[in-house]
Amino acid sequence: MDASAYAFTHGIRHTRSTLRSWRREPWSVLGRWAAGSAAAAAGLLLAVWLISSLYGGREQIVNLQPPFAVGDAGDVLGVMKRNLLVLALHAMACVAGFIAGSSLPLQAQHRHGLSRWVHEHGGRLAIAFVVAATTFSLGAQAYLIGHTLGGVAAFLRVSPGLLLLGLLPHAVPELMALFLPLAAWIIASRSAKWEQLLAATFVTVAVALPVLLAAAFVEVFLSPNLFAALTHIHPPIVRRDGDVLVIVH
Repeated sequence: MDASAYAFTHGIRHTRSTLRSWRREPWSVLGRWAAGSAAAAAGLLLAVWLISSLYGGREQIVNLQPPFAVGDAGDVLGVMKRNLLVLALHAMACVAGFIAGSSLPLQAQHRHGLSRWVHEHGGRLAIAFVVAATTFSLGAQAYLIGHTLGGVAAFLRVSPGLLLLGLLPHAVPELMALFLPLAAWIIASRSAKWEQLLAATFVTVAVALPVLLAAAFVEVFLSPNLFAALTHIHPPIVRRDGDVLVIVH
């Protein structure tokens, strides 16, 4: 059996073994992942609130669509498409960690030179790459979302905190579901249990999908009602920008 085939067989065997061990204490495993994803979600939301509160730029006209107005099934599909793309990227990080930390070292003895070094240190390289990519992604998201939230809040004449409060019922479970694979990745990498990451990919995606679907329905059908109740704003929205009267239906 060549090195690649052995690494594949080894990975499948460890994945099955990991899934069997997790069945004995599923809530303990899910609890650690949920705590990690909740911390990431809280950090992102806090950063969004800070940026939106400090943002003093131009008002941004809001489109009356979810989560500011009740939508339909098409809006649910649109939300799911966007979230599935993010979930797929985070799941791929888990798979990449499994390959770099578990499969590549098994093939190192058959490599030479730079290729051998990469195979031997794949885990460290994966950690550095994912940490850098995740930090950049979260920073960019916090800035863009916070910037947008501040502009929308200025247009609606409400505080960014109040506007963000109306988004929490769908934003919290949505972000926790999206960050679940990354939380599993971080927990496994800290203890060098790279062989668990393929199993973690399957489980976290399976858990995240129904949560994302439920969050999409909340965003489209329930969050708009909470937004109206908190802000007392109902369409059409009439605002004056200098000599221009803006009416949003």
